[in-house]
Amino acid sequence: MDPSSRPGLIERLTALLLREPEDREQLLELLHGAFERHLMDADALSIIEGALSVADMAVRDIMVPRAQMDVVDIKETPEQIAEVVLETAHSRFPAIGESKDDVLGILLAKDLLRYFAGKEFDLRDTLRPAIFIPESKRLNVLLREFRASRNHMAIVVDEYGGVAGLVTIEDVLEQIVGDIEDEYDFDETEDNIVRDNTGRYRVKALTEIADFNTAFATEFSDEHFDTVGGLVIHHLGRLPKRNEVLTIDGLRMQVLRADSRRVHTLLVDPQKDLPLSAPPATGQ
Repeated sequence: MDPSSRPGLIERLTALLLREPEDREQLLELLHGAFERHLMDADALSIIEGALSVADMAVRDIMVPRAQMDVVDIKETPEQIAEVVLETAHSRFPAIGESKDDVLGILLAKDLLRYFAGKEFDLRDTLRPAIFIPESKRLNVLLREFRASRNHMAIVVDEYGGVAGLVTIEDVLEQIVGDIEDEYDFDETEDNIVRDNTGRYRVKALTEIADFNTAFATEFSDEHFDTVGGLVIHHLGRLPKRNEVLTIDGLRMQVLRADSRRVHTLLVDPQKDLPLSAPPATGQ
């Protein structure tokens, strides 16, 4: 090759700087580089990371488990249903027949206003059609379907056709933009550790180490950190990435939600018997 035809230093540097990323890892490195150079703030970086991560996540990773579903019984009176609405403060409810596997439709709380306004009202005729989706559906596909159908809730079914839980459009958006004050978020301390129908546990990163030790029969020290999120960061020596998997003292942990600032939610697989104090596997 003619030496004069070889690219010079400036050309090589330009090609390096303008090189398009060849895979997602390179793209993330480029984005983090832009953040470090103050070309974007932490919120923007977190949103972009979230948008990229939804393609790798399935509905089962974020759904509200069956045991945590608030439903209304088709046989209940409007007054009884109104009490449920006031107690839970939700805007949408699966309406069921004989059991939670018999979802007849979705009731919007605002539709009860017709009854209390003295207008003609029939609960069955008021229900909106329920959308049923498999646990394995990818979140990016679900979000696209939500937007196209203008639905905000879907019922999740397992491989046997039974109801495994539900998912809302807010649940999906939280994976992109972070925490939203969602009507199905569990905020009480006793709900920091929730068992799903697969035997795994959805754990808030803010769960205190003492509570985590009690639930999983572990003996982690809280001398250097107070929460499960701190435990994970201490173990890795850095902030984890979304969907990153690690094992600590026999517990397999998957990071369900995290951004460039903190860890939000973990999925814990004990891989060993739990004590009686662990959250029970309840189903409705």
